[in-house]
Amino acid sequence: MIVGVFNTLVGCGTMFLLYNLAHCSYWVSSAANYIVGGIVSFFLNKYYTFGNKKWEWAQVWKFVLNVTVCYLLGYGLAKPITLRLLEGQAVRVQENVAMLVGMCLYTGLNYLGQRFFAFRGK
Repeated sequence: MIVGVFNTLVGCGTMFLLYNLAHCSYWVSSAANYIVGGIVSFFLNKYYTFGNKKWEWAQVWKFVLNVTVCYLLGYGLAKPITLRLLEGQAVRVQENVAMLVGMCLYTGLNYLGQRFFAFRGK
């Protein structure tokens, strides 16, 4: 749980700071969350959450594939759904909420992908 909270704070902090303070786009900000959070997540989840001490390049590629698919699904679904539900609201409100929803979708999908695909025990 500590790993998840720490990883979420790092990735989420990166995303919302880039979007709201640096005025980066939805996609740049959410991609930065995915990249920064993904790197932190790989090492923390591999070694601590799933106790996988063995180094294999196959795991790296599985992890990259997993987070890429989860990012595209999570953030790709969140934006159009949120824009539709919050129609008439300011774009910044819509996109901040979409990033929050995307983060939730991404986190859930990513955990499942890491657990059952990237770091699956033999």
